[in-house]
Amino acid sequence: MLRTENAIAPHGGELIERVVPEEERRERSMEAAELPKVPLSPRALSDLQMISTGVFSPLEGFMLREEYEGVVEDMRLGSGLAWSLPITLSVDEEQAGGLTEGSEVALVDGTGEPVATMVLRELYGYDKEREARMVYRTTDADHPGVAAVYRQGDVLLGGEVELLRPPDEGRFPRYYYTPAQLRASFAEKGWKRIVGFQTRNPVHRAHEYIQKSALETVDGLLLNPLVGETKSD
Repeated sequence: MLRTENAIAPHGGELIERVVPEEERRERSMEAAELPKVPLSPRALSDLQMISTGVFSPLEGFMLREEYEGVVEDMRLGSGLAWSLPITLSVDEEQAGGLTEGSEVALVDGTGEPVATMVLRELYGYDKEREARMVYRTTDADHPGVAAVYRQGDVLLGGEVELLRPPDEGRFPRYYYTPAQLRASFAEKGWKRIVGFQTRNPVHRAHEYIQKSALETVDGLLLNPLVGETKSD
């Protein structure tokens, strides 16, 4: 966990980091290979990385039932912190039948390789249509968020995770930073007030104007483009 002086605190007050130290990875990966395996979809794999590197602070794993219900009903975690979308890991009923609450499982990628371990605290059912209606305010399967919910398995797994390998830096490793790395960079530059700009499109002139206007009153600009799967347009 990390708290950087002179910076806005992470959501919940502490930056969560759930990545196995480098010196332990080989042994932990060998142990994980012997555990029951839970396959991850690309979306779940992305969520795993977001949890493990602290992007989803204060989450330490996939949501338990109480957390899930609080988010669906009130957009709140148990602590009262605002949280608008459930972060869950689903399996089908057949897969769930081979798992036991309280045990440790290996989370595996598309090749079957363990990428993380998870302490399985809970297996629980849920109502997909209710989640869609409460979270997205529609049950229309043409809505991308609703469609993603409907594609999920019927059983959710909750528990803490630990990433077994370095985060995937994607196609642009030069520009990839974890939250901890960003905070260290801000401190090194002496930035205390930072404005963030998130976009899924190339920066155009209106964006440039907004950014330059913001830079008149802050120390630095963080440009955070979305990459990977986006809307069809």
